[in-house]
Amino acid sequence: MPSFRGFIAVDIPANKKIQEIEKEIKQTNPNIKLVETENIHITLKFLGDVQETLIDNIEQIITSAIQGVQPFSVKLQHTGVFPNVNYIKIIWIGIYDNGILSTITSKLEDQLESLGFPKEQRGFSPHLTIGRVKTAEHKEKLLQIIRKYEQEEFGDLIIDRVLLKKSELTPKGPIYSNLKEIILK
Repeated sequence: MPSFRGFIAVDIPANKKIQEIEKEIKQTNPNIKLVETENIHITLKFLGDVQETLIDNIEQIITSAIQGVQPFSVKLQHTGVFPNVNYIKIIWIGIYDNGILSTITSKLEDQLESLGFPKEQRGFSPHLTIGRVKTAEHKEKLLQIIRKYEQEEFGDLIIDRVLLKKSELTPKGPIYSNLKEIILK
């Protein structure tokens, strides 16, 4: 049965401020895989391997999870790392939204479990991944940049759709395509 690597997300356009921090990071550490500006998104649920026959069911679950949710504003603000400054794997920008994304994610988790997708054990922490650290080389320079932008605002934007996305892994990085687009009304 054909399958694909999938996830549910909200796309985020990379503004000048996001491009600015990525450029600074790129100049300090070649052992970081920055997320291409066209691929920046908020992951609501990583699905992993998905049977193509489940696409319509997943679309129905997304539609149900956003029922009654109108387009809403999010604030992009602050920078940080996962899991911590001693062992950096992910560089992120924070998302603030009055809990709407968490509510949607919780509904997705509950409903997708019926299709065999296990619930995420970690709590949902809305963020934009902007880079993945491969090695700790030049860690102090990287931390200087993260601290520089720690209290920075990266702008506000309106969320008006949720996407079922396909991820094709290639040697040059992932290629994302939208399989379903569910509009908030």
